[in-house]
Amino acid sequence: MSLQLAAVGALLAMPALASAAEGFATANVNMRSGPSTRYPAVTVIPAGEAVEIHGCLADRPWCDVSFYGGRGWVAGRYVQAVYRSNRVYVEPEYYRPLGIPTVAFEFDRYWDRYYRGRDFYRDRDRWRGDTDWVEERRERDWERRREDQRREWESARERERREWERRRDDDRWRRRVDEDDLSEWDEPRAERRYAPRNDTECALGDFRCEDD
Repeated sequence: MSLQLAAVGALLAMPALASAAEGFATANVNMRSGPSTRYPAVTVIPAGEAVEIHGCLADRPWCDVSFYGGRGWVAGRYVQAVYRSNRVYVEPEYYRPLGIPTVAFEFDRYWDRYYRGRDFYRDRDRWRGDTDWVEERRERDWERRREDQRREWESARERERREWERRRDDDRWRRRVDEDDLSEWDEPRAERRYAPRNDTECALGDFRCEDD
């Protein structure tokens, strides 16, 4: 009898194990291998499907959930739970009323337990601890594209500038040629053509008085 009482007392003294809360996906959402969009996707949870919520992070609304035997993380803004006969988005203010514990994400332990058979598990060293390398790669790609666009724009502008200068020089050359022709040929010829002839100095057969 005393042993039974002791066993009952031990059970009562143990902390209650939190059971998973039921939630619902509000959209087709990726269940990821970590609490960030930078982590690889595990599967897609269709809108309206039920999930089990095992816990959420305290500092941001990402929750550890189960879906058809798979395990992963979903942003709280895509998960609702029933609270006082209403569905509410899973946010920190509802964790305690819904019975959702706050948890921490332990990369190695979590991946070793749930993702050993996944292809991305082989690259876990790249994802471990800090996933900023993904964002940095995207940032580098964006900066490279921006630099390429800048060089292309500068090259196009330089081509336009050279073309404009060439056309300007051509226009100047044509104007100079036209001015030279007018000063050296057209004006004297016009003067010769329209100048009055002094017939008193000409005699029959004098070649100097012959006109063109």
